[in-house]
Amino acid sequence: MKNSQLFFLALIMIFCTVSTLRGQEAPVEDHSYKPLTLKLNDTGSKYVRFIMWHQFWVTATQNNPGTKDVNGNLIDGTNGSSSWSTDIALRRSRFLAYAQVSPRVLILTHWGINNQSFINGATAPNGPNGTATASNQGKKPQLFLHDAWTEFRVIPTKLYIGAGLLYWNGISRLTSHSTLNFMTLDAPIFNWPNIEGTDQFARQFGIYAKGQLGRLDYRIALNKPFVNGTSPAGIAKNNQATNVFNENYATTGYINYMFWDKESNVLPFYVGSYLGSKKVLNVGAGWYSHADASLVKSAIDSVYQNHTVFGADIFMDMPVNKEKGTAISLLATLYSINYGRNYLRNIGILNEHTTAPVSSTSYSGGGNAQPTIGTGTIGYFQGGYALPKLKNGTSFMPYLTATYKNFKRLKDPSFQWGLGLNYFVTGHNAKITLEFATRPIYKVSGTDIVKDGYKSQITLQTHVFL
Repeated sequence: MKNSQLFFLALIMIFCTVSTLRGQEAPVEDHSYKPLTLKLNDTGSKYVRFIMWHQFWVTATQNNPGTKDVNGNLIDGTNGSSSWSTDIALRRSRFLAYAQVSPRVLILTHWGINNQSFINGATAPNGPNGTATASNQGKKPQLFLHDAWTEFRVIPTKLYIGAGLLYWNGISRLTSHSTLNFMTLDAPIFNWPNIEGTDQFARQFGIYAKGQLGRLDYRIALNKPFVNGTSPAGIAKNNQATNVFNENYATTGYINYMFWDKESNVLPFYVGSYLGSKKVLNVGAGWYSHADASLVKSAIDSVYQNHTVFGADIFMDMPVNKEKGTAISLLATLYSINYGRNYLRNIGILNEHTTAPVSSTSYSGGGNAQPTIGTGTIGYFQGGYALPKLKNGTSFMPYLTATYKNFKRLKDPSFQWGLGLNYFVTGHNAKITLEFATRPIYKVSGTDIVKDGYKSQITLQTHVFL
């Protein structure tokens, strides 16, 4: 199946939806979003708010070299096979509730599931090379807590202190990004450098402080990362840093200056795009540091090394023409990551397939896996433009993403890009997103890991939240 055929098929689906909606005549109603809130007193200063959302993906993936399906057959374009595979999956299904139980006390609970496909969900794959062996492998995913924390006001607007399972992350704006209002299809994933490693889906246990000092917004935290990795005795002497068991605390923080409109910091979740409802220009910087989180062994030494990340970004989101509903959104981020000598981690989102165990076939692994997080530098840019609203109040927003990665473990840096289109039925509350994205492929050549071209993926997402 060719890229263009898949891309145009998805476009036809979106435009058919638009035509259907435009063709339906109905009385004029107010369809603007009203938060689902339960007042606990007459003034509304005490309240409980509920948020729920689903994100479904339809994907067409051009598989990495050596990829095998669930029956062990190659699906990488060789030996007469097609390199494309398709799937329908649940990217996220969540429920969040928070309550301002008094002017000084807030409590939040957030739970749900992520990344359930026809093969992933029940337990981790446990067959040869990571393939599934149980017939119900994709069923009944684990429901788990994402956030659970309480917060106390110390000085109004200036200082709040809380504790629990936290998403008050440092490093960058993207590291505390909301999943409700991405300007793009999704996050680039490397914005969460500990994802499902020493955190629980981008969360760690900790104590945090937050506040706003005029136009300066800050958040800092002292966290106890989850134990995840390998015991020191089990690490190979391959000169490559590996996550190692330890009980050290981590520090993290992010500070940004708000030049134009101020953003709310009641919750930790940064908005992806305001679609013209705010005029925002922020510059920020942050860090994450976890001592002795990696161990690297070689033939001549054995050294513990820290996990350290520094990030800096600039974010602009503003209306262009309020009457027409046009707006622009831009974000540029730079990461400097040091997780130890030659540290590198491959990740594939909703990746259902494995790869043949041949090092020269694909270093990244099977399906859509790619080098995602490692010691080195990452530059990321995203930009979008909201087009004039249609007569029925809906609108389109095309966008572009670009990523540059330069990891020490790899001989060649990579550049990848994505093109997407949002169709906003009712803003971020109900939207359809189509995205075409590329990713780099690497293979082993002698003692080097070299770039071996690019593969692509097409994703159509339906997103609704209340």
